[in-house]
Amino acid sequence: MQPALYYVLAALLVVAGLVGTILPVLPGALLVFGGLFLAAWADGFARVGTVGLGIIAALGLLALAVDFAASVLGAKRVGASPQALAGAALGGLVGLFLGIPGLILGPFLGAVAGELLARRGLLQAGKVGLGTWLGLLFAAVAKLALAFLMVATFLAFYLTT
Repeated sequence: MQPALYYVLAALLVVAGLVGTILPVLPGALLVFGGLFLAAWADGFARVGTVGLGIIAALGLLALAVDFAASVLGAKRVGASPQALAGAALGGLVGLFLGIPGLILGPFLGAVAGELLARRGLLQAGKVGLGTWLGLLFAAVAKLALAFLMVATFLAFYLTT
């Protein structure tokens, strides 16, 4: 396979990964790393080697940790019950099939429903839903920033070698 084809495939993976940092359907950080690794491999790791890829991998792992922690911390900060956390996860899963509105509203509505099932009041359920949604929003912004840092790190190593 020609190196140019590797670069095209790498660019497609990076773009899909950037989209995946916003949409939970795709493993964004993993796709970005895969694309950047493929691009480094295309020239035999001559420009981006183990140090550059190590930094990129660390940023990718940080993005995964942020993804996991942000929504849970957002919900827990407002006193979410275990049912609300499960509801947010289920709402997010169902929301995947309902497009952008489902992705935005699914976790919120799931957390509210879970909190109501835990026999808490509507005000508390609303707080939990909002906390979960804000956590997800923070996670998406942080993951996108980290993905761009991954790309910037790659470019810094690629262009200076």
